[in-house]
Amino acid sequence: MSIRRTASIMAIAALVFAACGGGGATTAPAATTAPAATTAATAAATACKVGVAWSTFQEERYGLRDEPGIKAALAAGGGEYIGNDAKNNAETQASNVAALIAAGVNVIVINAYDPEAILPSVKAAVDAGIPVIAYDRELENANALFLTHDNVEVGRMIARDVVKAAPTGNYAIIKGDKTQTNPLFLRAGMEEIIAPLIASGDITIPAGAEVDTDGWKAEVAQTSMEQILTANNNDIQAVLSQNDNMATGAVAALKAQGLDKTVKIGAQDGDKFALNRVALGTQVVSVWKDATELGTEAGVAALQLCKDPDISKVAGATASKTTGGLDTSALLLAPIPITQANLQVVLDAKWITEAELCKDVAAGSVTGCP
Repeated sequence: MSIRRTASIMAIAALVFAACGGGGATTAPAATTAPAATTAATAAATACKVGVAWSTFQEERYGLRDEPGIKAALAAGGGEYIGNDAKNNAETQASNVAALIAAGVNVIVINAYDPEAILPSVKAAVDAGIPVIAYDRELENANALFLTHDNVEVGRMIARDVVKAAPTGNYAIIKGDKTQTNPLFLRAGMEEIIAPLIASGDITIPAGAEVDTDGWKAEVAQTSMEQILTANNNDIQAVLSQNDNMATGAVAALKAQGLDKTVKIGAQDGDKFALNRVALGTQVVSVWKDATELGTEAGVAALQLCKDPDISKVAGATASKTTGGLDTSALLLAPIPITQANLQVVLDAKWITEAELCKDVAAGSVTGCP
C-alpha cells in the first residue's frame, strides 16, 4: 500500500469519526449552493484563456453536460475555452496539460484520469503561475482548488435508499478505481449508514463481496458481480455501486440470474440509462450530481481566477484539507438522490426527456411516466 493511499485512508477515517462523534469539526467543507452562473460576467478578466484537460469523453456526461457548462460560463464572461481529451490514458493527459501550458492558458482545469500520475503536470502548471482547478477528482496539491459534489454525502445517499429497500441481508459493494480518492469519500459515506447495521448483524458483507473496479468500467464490474453471485450461491440482497456505469455491469450480472428486480442496487451520476432503471424498478436510486452545474461553476471559478489567482478567494470556496493532509480550498456542490418518488426533478431540469426516462415503463406505474 502506498504512503499516499495510507494517508488517504487515515484522513477519511478521521473525517468519518468526526462526523459521527458530533463534537469536532471535520476537515471537509460543507456542501454549498454554488454562486449563480450570472456572476460570470462580473468575474471575467481582461484576458482569460481557460484550458481543460478531460480524462475521457467515453462517459456520456462529460461531453453532454460538463463541457457545455464550462463553455457557456466562459462565453458569458468573455473567456476563451481550450479543451482536450486524454481518452483514459495518463501519458496522454500529461502531454495534454503540457500543451495547454504551452498555449499560454491563464487557468487549467484538470479532470484527472490518474490523480497521482498527473501530479508532476500539476506542479508544472503551478510553477508556471497558472491556477489549477481539480475538477471532480482531488489532486494532492495545496494550490489546486478542489471543485466537486460532496462525495461523502453521495455515499450516504446511496446507502440510505438501498438500506431502506433492503434493511437486512448480504450486501455487495462495487467501488471505483483504487488509484483515485473519490472511492474513499464515497465508501466513507456508505460506512456511516451501514456500520450500525453490520454491527447489529442485520447486514453482512460476505468475504470477497467488496471489490475495486479498474477504470470504473462496466465490464469489470459485471465480472466482479458474477463472481460474487457465484461465490454466494446468488444469496445477495443488495448492491452499493459507486457509479451508474458500474451499476450497468452489476445489473447485467443480476439479470442473467433473474435477480435484477429483486436485488436492490443504488449508484450515482444520474446517467440517463440509470434513471430509466430507477423508473423501471431495477435500480433503487441514482444520486444526481448535476454535471452541467459543476461545469458552469468551474467556468465561473476560472473567470475569477483570471482576475485573482488566489484559490481561497473563489466565491463559495472554503478552507479544506486534501486526503493527504495538505491545506487547500474546496468548493463542494450539493447532490440530489433520485428515486421513483421524485423523478419529476430531472424532467423539470431537462436533464432527461420523458421518452428516455420512461422507455419500457408501464404507463402510470410511476410518477413522471404517464
